[in-house]
Amino acid sequence: MNDCQKISLAVIGCGYWGKNLVRDFHGLGALAAVCDSNLDIAAAMAAEYDVKALGVDDILADDAIDGVVIAAPAQFHADLALKSFAAGKHVYVEKPISLNIEDAEKMIAAADQSGRILMVGHLLQYHPIFLKLKDMVKNGELGTLRYIYSRRLSLGKLRTAENVLWSFAPHDISMILTLAGQEPQDVHGIAGSYLQDKISDFASVHMSFANGIRAHVETSWLNPFKEQRLVVIGDKAMAEFCDSEPEWKNKLKLYCHKAYITNGVPSVEKAEPELIAVEKDNPLLNECRHFLRCIAKNETPFTDGREALAVLKVLCAGDASQKDR
Repeated sequence: MNDCQKISLAVIGCGYWGKNLVRDFHGLGALAAVCDSNLDIAAAMAAEYDVKALGVDDILADDAIDGVVIAAPAQFHADLALKSFAAGKHVYVEKPISLNIEDAEKMIAAADQSGRILMVGHLLQYHPIFLKLKDMVKNGELGTLRYIYSRRLSLGKLRTAENVLWSFAPHDISMILTLAGQEPQDVHGIAGSYLQDKISDFASVHMSFANGIRAHVETSWLNPFKEQRLVVIGDKAMAEFCDSEPEWKNKLKLYCHKAYITNGVPSVEKAEPELIAVEKDNPLLNECRHFLRCIAKNETPFTDGREALAVLKVLCAGDASQKDR
């Protein structure tokens, strides 16, 4: 981490999620400045962490700042990222990478042309539980994958500039595409808007893959309880990653149920779930460390621009199919 500790970053956007990035990059010794459209928030953050509060232009003009962390609203991601690459900065941008495919492609091209890192905040790719689940799939513990589904439900946080699919689903789509190992052939979605015209309060997106895997993501911010669950079903076993489970030891379970047909008669043999032990760690800290390492070692992030573009294509296709129905 010695090389990483020499890296200097500025966080643009210190609100709901940005304040967590400020905290963790400061803890890793990389925070040099903060920026927010609310100058009082920026000043308070700067005072708390003993760093400078700067405007965007000042950050981009400062040669001592190696990279920017963009936690501003999604409609500003592309513009801020393109200006940052033009200034020679590395860029970490929160999900979604942008609100349209054209902007995402411009961001990827700008990163390539500048020789700088582009990383997107698909947080659950850095969660120890998902990393273990990914290894289990890779090692064949679940057999051939058949079906994957996720549920990300809660009461709020309501958005006004993006719908629930764009707000909640990127993490789950990112995990599903990783487990499937490819982009889907077909995507369609359904949604409903009740509180705001044209802003979906619940939505689901369904995916079909060339390797036979099917998947769907269900999202809602009008649900009476919180649920964050990913279920992976193979022909040998099934696994459940429940991040809303309060006890860490209960977050990952393996089910060795058996289902078969004998002489035309279907049968099921249920098995008790096996708790899979995973060492506890902080996903956001892992993600922040990964960004610093990628800058220091000139490595491609797990969640680079191209990975984020694949997720964005699913979001756009899900939205488009909702409008067609």
